[in-house]
Amino acid sequence: MAAETQSWQNLAKAKLESINESIPPGWRLASIPRNEEQRDVTGNYIQQYLSKEEIVITEATAPTIVERTSAGHWTAEAVTRAFCHRASLAQQLTNCLHEVFFDAAIEDAKALDIYYSRNQKPIGPLHGLPVSLKDQFHVKGVETTMGYIGWLGTFQGKKGTGKERVFESEMVKELRDLGAVLYCKTSVPHTLMSGETINNIIGYTWNPKNRNLSCGGSSGGEGALIGLRGSPVGFGTDIGGSVRIPAAFNGLYGLRPSCGRLPYEGIANSMDGQNSVLSVVGPLAPSVTTLQLLVKSLLSREPWLHDPLVHDMPWRDDRAVISPDQKLSFAVLRHDGVVSLHPPVRRALETVVQRLEKQGHKIIEWNPPSHKRGLDILMAAWTYDNGADIRSAFALSGEPMTPQIASIYSADSNAHPPKDATFIAANNVAKREYQKEYMEYWSSTAKMTGTGKPVDIVIAPVAPFAAVRPNGFLWYGYTGFVNLLDYTTCTLPVTTVDKSVDVTDSSFKPVSEFDATVMATYDPEIYDGAHVGVQLMGRRLQEEKVLAVTEYVAGVLRL
Repeated sequence: MAAETQSWQNLAKAKLESINESIPPGWRLASIPRNEEQRDVTGNYIQQYLSKEEIVITEATAPTIVERTSAGHWTAEAVTRAFCHRASLAQQLTNCLHEVFFDAAIEDAKALDIYYSRNQKPIGPLHGLPVSLKDQFHVKGVETTMGYIGWLGTFQGKKGTGKERVFESEMVKELRDLGAVLYCKTSVPHTLMSGETINNIIGYTWNPKNRNLSCGGSSGGEGALIGLRGSPVGFGTDIGGSVRIPAAFNGLYGLRPSCGRLPYEGIANSMDGQNSVLSVVGPLAPSVTTLQLLVKSLLSREPWLHDPLVHDMPWRDDRAVISPDQKLSFAVLRHDGVVSLHPPVRRALETVVQRLEKQGHKIIEWNPPSHKRGLDILMAAWTYDNGADIRSAFALSGEPMTPQIASIYSADSNAHPPKDATFIAANNVAKREYQKEYMEYWSSTAKMTGTGKPVDIVIAPVAPFAAVRPNGFLWYGYTGFVNLLDYTTCTLPVTTVDKSVDVTDSSFKPVSEFDATVMATYDPEIYDGAHVGVQLMGRRLQEEKVLAVTEYVAGVLRL
């Protein structure tokens, strides 16, 4: 039932004001430039508001931070204050935060410093490391709205549960035990089902490298915040690309692990109970070593003892190293048969291929089973209930869906009833058969690699575009198939758009009208300066290998 005493507009306005008022007065900007006045707010721009010490701290990688806090060179409090300051600037410049709890974080950091002073050792491998969280994670003392106005003052839309502001997700508890400091939660598109981040509370979350464009979604607030170095590492979730898209759009590394590797227990979600294609938790960060540190640390807590869906699979050191003389075989996906790549994405892909070939690695073409067929199976799973769960959340406040969501879920539930058990079973069979077909194709590449073994890693675009303008995310085919297959995948930042190099292709011939529509969204002037990345895909449960190869390829790109 819609709120009787307050309109959804007033509720949204009050929540946004509370977010902005939680920023300390001394950290508030006197004026904020319009997007067209200051396109890029990363680097020197945001640094002008920080002290030299704050810049050093906030631009250090997570392994460096914990090395220094664990040795007593930096206090957890100093580190936390620096990231709280930079996060407050990121919020003002991009609209990336849903929850701000700096005071609680500073108190937690002080407690860590007291522990270190008394024991002369860190409390855990993440001692004093600030970690940001997508607004799906429940953290004591603050709300989880997931972008829904109707979830304000509730626990996932329900009142009087006893869990409001006291319940914590399993991973939240594990991060605290490891010594991490939690200080903010980041923006998401309501429903989570969009490659852009927009909701009726925070508005639109912009890309800090190019504020003409989206930060991505649905972990978009994480992408924008970490892209501005307002966080050294954060956690998002991914059911169709929601870690990888914002990671790529913001020049970051983002890991999409296979289901059951990291704990999801107690995290809010859309369509909870849809088990054909599960959402997974994954970290985003400016370095691969940060991802390795966080995954290894979380697995040291044996999360399979507290989450029934997590595999009993500790970190495997023997699979986490690539020797300098090891020759790998790669495949490259240049086109998914539906949508062509924008010029900068095509250049990024070829850059990776050429650098690896120069190092003597074998590259073959990737011509797998139809990705369009895989995406159809995925989309069927996303709409089993025809949006009933999502519409019920909107009905709590009466707020409207944004256009990005309405394009998928606005159909009349009476005209299109939820799918029955027979349909769901058939879709699950189709998924299994597709996974089998893809698996056999991958195995068949042993005949083409020259190593006698199948391809190690597939190099693929994250999206056909480097980023998108508002309401421009038109195709999820380059990420969604990975979720259907449940393959381990990590993004790799490669370059930035250069309008003098990445010009429009006058010889382009679309494979369809839709392909032409997507290509027409590219404008070198508007996209200039935007980050461009790719993704490196391994097989299921190959997190250690995928991260090791990603680190190796990142090193090759720096040569």
